[in-house]
Amino acid sequence: MSKKKSISLIVIVAIICSVLSSLLTVVIVNKTGILNGTTSTSQGTSSKIVASSDKSTNVYQAVSEKAKPSVVGITTTTISSDNMFSMPTESTGVGTGIIVDSNGYILTNSHVVSDGQAVDVKVLFNDGSTTQGKVLWNDAKLDLAMVKVDKTGLTAAELGDSDQVRVGDIAIAIGNPLGLEFQKSVTQGIISGLDRTIQTEKETMTGLMQTDASINPGNSGGPLLNEKGQVIGINSAKVSSAEGIGFSIPINTAKPIIEQVIKSGNFEKVTLGIKGIDVTTFESSTGTDLAADEGVYIVEVVSDTPAQKSGIQAGDVIVKVGNDETPTMTDLNKVLYKYKSGQSTKVTVNRSGKEVTVDIKF
Repeated sequence: MSKKKSISLIVIVAIICSVLSSLLTVVIVNKTGILNGTTSTSQGTSSKIVASSDKSTNVYQAVSEKAKPSVVGITTTTISSDNMFSMPTESTGVGTGIIVDSNGYILTNSHVVSDGQAVDVKVLFNDGSTTQGKVLWNDAKLDLAMVKVDKTGLTAAELGDSDQVRVGDIAIAIGNPLGLEFQKSVTQGIISGLDRTIQTEKETMTGLMQTDASINPGNSGGPLLNEKGQVIGINSAKVSSAEGIGFSIPINTAKPIIEQVIKSGNFEKVTLGIKGIDVTTFESSTGTDLAADEGVYIVEVVSDTPAQKSGIQAGDVIVKVGNDETPTMTDLNKVLYKYKSGQSTKVTVNRSGKEVTVDIKF
């Protein structure tokens, strides 16, 4: 075969291979679901991919553009003194918040507003404006707070369903990791774990979502988002001794609080009327071996309270309220946020080794 014919044959073979490669790519794209501008996710939903001749928007860009108008910066001033003889000192802090109602209601962490002790709270919005804020409610145990500003027509975030979150889901955090000069930084990762328990400087926090999306102190109070741009958690803490381990409070924990604060301007948590302690703590401090492995040991039942009226007794161990298990006092407190005054439910207690269920009305 001549040299000229050999070169022609090589060119023809190269063209055929190129065509086959293009067809194979189409088949692979179809099988992975990246077709007609959508990508399939593990939950069976789709994330829109917008393509044009000069621009494409991936899921992270789309989520950022949707959520950023609802994310605010929060700066605080707190005055404190070590004792009555020392001079008061002024300290400032920076955190993040989420607009949850267009009429100026903002969700953040309790520690962002110094657990309600901040003397000055300012809120920085997406358009660059700054407005004075007022703390309406906070709870240090839950590490949640609601701040109100005198402003309307705001873009409220879309709240997701944290009960549907699964390990491996996309997780996107937006916040101010190192102060306002890095405001609205976006980090991405996945949900690394669910129902985590951690010990902070002040409280034991339970039921948290773990993520490897980078979370730093200024991210506190900011949103953790899913691939739809819905808020699934409120970023709260990170482990200082390790990288890639952050924690968020599930948004479903905050939903009843948000609803009541918007409706009445405050949140009143129902009470059982007991003085209790974790079973593990009681056993270790007294040397007693209780029949229940975990729960809340009742030291005292207060008179004329829902607990007393329902027949709950000192020495009982509360193991469940409604369908929610209560292995610790923190869990019990968190469950009570789901109920309103006048509502009824069942409380399960371990009484001398036997489970007893009583009806209780708050």
